[in-house]
Amino acid sequence: MSQQIFWNGKFSKADYFYGTKPNEFLASKIELIKNKKKLLCLGEGEGRNALFFAKNGFEVSAIDASDVGLAKLDLKSKEENLEIKTFCMDLNHWKADENYDVIVASYLHMFKDERKNLFEKIENSLYSNGYFIGEFFSTKQLTYNSGGPKDLELLYTIEDFENHFLFCKKELSEEIVTLDEGIGHQGEACVIRVVIQKN
Repeated sequence: MSQQIFWNGKFSKADYFYGTKPNEFLASKIELIKNKKKLLCLGEGEGRNALFFAKNGFEVSAIDASDVGLAKLDLKSKEENLEIKTFCMDLNHWKADENYDVIVASYLHMFKDERKNLFEKIENSLYSNGYFIGEFFSTKQLTYNSGGPKDLELLYTIEDFENHFLFCKKELSEEIVTLDEGIGHQGEACVIRVVIQKN
């Protein structure tokens, strides 16, 4: 099944499958990046993070495989008079030919063997001193029922990030959090949180 078919199925089930509030961890970093301007959201789905950052004055672009999700984002951004560029594609096809001050992601479902290529593109796309900030489901999430894939190949460890971004400053942690994100993520979860700054 393609990424587009999979995510279109999810995003057709509810008004906003993961709710309309931004991911709590990403939103908590607004002070850290307040002097940055150009921001990219990866695997952005229905747009909850993109809308939050656009409302906070960032110049926002968003990539997702789901045209259904991005259509919701486009509609909401027009309603709120926000300008957000959207690109419908599988992240494996992202050319990464623009640079950004900040790249964010919450719960990217990327297979383990696809990550090296993606992480290289993220690092190459950041301006010097730019940030990559993300929250990902840990491999330990398999023991929780709050959402996320049930396939180890789609779950993350701290080592995934330690073994890449070698010339960057990194803050990495594995934490138990309580999620309240639409019908998609509810309850206790084990997540990996990353703040990576390019030198």
